Amino acid sequence: MARFASDGYIDGGLDAVAGATKLTVCSGQPVDIADITARKLAESAVDGADFAKADGTPNGRQLTIAQQVDLPITASGNADHVVVDDGTDFYVTTATFQALTSGGTVTVNSWTITIGDPTA
Repeated sequence: MARFASDGYIDGGLDAVAGATKLTVCSGQPVDIADITARKLAESAVDGADFAKADGTPNGRQLTIAQQVDLPITASGNADHVVVDDGTDFYVTTATFQALTSGGTVTVNSWTITIGDPTA
C-alpha cells in the first residue's frame, strides 16, 4: 500500500507558519527569537490575509507568503534572510543578498513553502 497524507494533515504544518504575526528582514540566519531582533534590518506586521494555501507543485501543499512592500529599514546591513514568526516559533528562508541603508525601504517579494506528499 502506498504512503498517503490528506491535505488537512499536511496543512497542519503550514497553518503553524500562517499564524505568524511578523515578517523580518535579517542580516544572517537567526537561531532563536531573540536573535531575530538582534539581526533585524526591517520588519512588517503580517496576519492571515498575508498567507494563502493551495495545492503544491508538483504535489503536496503550498503556502504563499504575500509580497510586503516598502518596509521601513531601521538598521543598515546586508540582508540575506527573511523570517516569519509568532513570537515563539519561526520559519527562516534565504533571500537575495542586498545591502540596505537605514532610512530607506525594502520590498520582500512573495515566496512559498511547500510540503510534498509522502513518497513510497
